[in-house]
Amino acid sequence: MHNASEYFNSELLAMFRRQQYKLFGHSAVKLCHWTKSALYRNKPCYKQQFYGIQSHRCLQMTPAISFCDQNCVFCWRPLTTLSKFPKQFDEPAEIIDEAIKQQRVLLSGYGEFKEKIGEKKLEEARNPNQAAISLSGEPTLYPKISGLIEEFHKRKFTTFLVSNGMHPEVLEKISLPTQLYISLESPNESVHKKINAPLLKDSWKRLNKTLGRLPLLKTRKAIRITAVKGLNMSNEGDFAALIEKAQPDFVEVKSYMFVGYSRQRLNIGNMPSHEEVRAFAEKINKHLGYHLSDESKPSRVVLLSRKKGNLKIKKD
Repeated sequence: MHNASEYFNSELLAMFRRQQYKLFGHSAVKLCHWTKSALYRNKPCYKQQFYGIQSHRCLQMTPAISFCDQNCVFCWRPLTTLSKFPKQFDEPAEIIDEAIKQQRVLLSGYGEFKEKIGEKKLEEARNPNQAAISLSGEPTLYPKISGLIEEFHKRKFTTFLVSNGMHPEVLEKISLPTQLYISLESPNESVHKKINAPLLKDSWKRLNKTLGRLPLLKTRKAIRITAVKGLNMSNEGDFAALIEKAQPDFVEVKSYMFVGYSRQRLNIGNMPSHEEVRAFAEKINKHLGYHLSDESKPSRVVLLSRKKGNLKIKKD
């Protein structure tokens, strides 16, 4: 496995480490807030509520730390985008081995709370079974992303892959994750350029190509809209038209959160309340006709689903 210092300068490495990322090669892992909350406070992520994954067993990771082709203004991560990915890549199996190893290092301090958490739950956390391939960067830039997903599935993981949709040619051929998320923050090209700040000249064309190909992908699909007050909470009919093109199983409309490095680009007034997020979701749905299936006030997120019924992930 390559060393992270081969890809990033000392200043960038120090910043990531201060933020409790564990870096290895071009990959990284970090304990999610909700993993910690599920362990210590028994309050899991909304994805557990919506889809039945176990928050305390979730591995939040990326095979493309800091490599992205968008500089979204709402991103809580530092915009340290490196537009060119390295030429040398680590293998999927070694990335997963190291990710689990580093997750256990991050969990090591929870041993002193074993009595509160419970031995069984803590041991389950040390042996994750759900991979959120979404921590930072654009994961489809990693050329062995199919192998990574396949390796996770061999190990009986469920996988949630989050993509910005800039690489439809990858999604056409990819080994499909358990659930594929496509981020959609813009109802039109002008808003897209303002809010997503793409590095690719044909980014809007690429995104629309991805949306048009989604109906052909035989897996669970979700469109994620990050609602930023004052920037993209309008043009509901245009949002609905783009969503209908993609025909996803789910639409998550979630509030932008005024956290991390986004505070250098936006202000707290850009963070809508849960009530405003719900109203926005309902306006989109007037044009769409999905079912308002669930919501989480702490996370300020509303779930629309194409069909009624059980939304839970089926485990083998």
